[in-house]
Amino acid sequence: MESLPRHASPPISAVIRRIPEDFWVDEIPVTEPNGEGEHLWVFVEKRSENTAELANRLARAAGIRKSAVSYAGRKDRHALTRQWFSLHMPGLPDPSIEQLAQAGLNVLRHARHTRKLRIGALRGNRFSLCLREVEGERSTLDQCLQAIAEHGVPNYFGEQRFGRAGGNLAGALAMFEGRTRPDRERRSLYLSAARSALFNAILAERVRTDCWNCLLPGEAVQLDGSGSFFVTDAVDGDLPQRLDAWDIHPSGALWGAGEPPSHDRAGALEREVASRFPDLAAGLRAAGMKQERRPLRVRPADLTWRWEDAAQSDLILEFTLPAGVFATAVLREIADYTDAAASAPTQRQEAAEQH
Repeated sequence: MESLPRHASPPISAVIRRIPEDFWVDEIPVTEPNGEGEHLWVFVEKRSENTAELANRLARAAGIRKSAVSYAGRKDRHALTRQWFSLHMPGLPDPSIEQLAQAGLNVLRHARHTRKLRIGALRGNRFSLCLREVEGERSTLDQCLQAIAEHGVPNYFGEQRFGRAGGNLAGALAMFEGRTRPDRERRSLYLSAARSALFNAILAERVRTDCWNCLLPGEAVQLDGSGSFFVTDAVDGDLPQRLDAWDIHPSGALWGAGEPPSHDRAGALEREVASRFPDLAAGLRAAGMKQERRPLRVRPADLTWRWEDAAQSDLILEFTLPAGVFATAVLREIADYTDAAASAPTQRQEAAEQH
């Protein structure tokens, strides 16, 4: 996929994720456990570990199957994150905190609940990020951040969605061509990467033509905070006011079977972009994925910033994003950043190098 255009040139350059503590993520759940039920919810802090690996360790520590552990969303490996997991333990006693701690698990809270955690069952995430070795136009940084707080940023999927060196997207293409038959979890990752790549390409075209933050004729208009949408033939009536109030948003296709609901200018743009990637579009159709929508824009809530040092070389950013939105979509509009974690070896590579 081609590089993704920014809405505007970022005023600074910086390094992110020099250490995991530079990238704090706190999950905001839809609900809290009610204290009873056959599901044990545990709120865990993890460092430099991906969510699936931690779920497997929880299963081993509790003596249950991996399939009995669930979570609302995957979090970055190269970060310090806090999130809920649910363990299905009907008729079983709760494992002790000491037992979990001996397995290297930092459990901050735990309680029973009547239901399991399901993917997507979170309101969002609160981020606290440290940008190090900042260089550039500090004088225009405040103006940039204020504009983002007011007008938002393009809602790109982050590079994490595509795996290390884009491996998930390459895996999707191999799967679509019949060269591999991945297991259920890997297949889900590959399908997500393929849909995300097509969405990013559609959004990139809207950014290039300066229409990512406005409505087009034939737009599938998405309601704020909802997967619901309606298609408009003309941008008239109260639509411009609702758009300015962030009650509605322009949306892009999450590709699947059939045709996207957009038409006219908005629909023509989506279909033209999808035609550039026939293998991805055809593979998603054949996999039976549904046509869905994602807002083209997002606005970070409660955005604050401050310098950590007198030399103004380390910048602290804090903000909240809805579920499914990537912090790097915000960062890329603020800084031309280098991700120090991108060159860090994975645990599997480290193990291989030791043998």
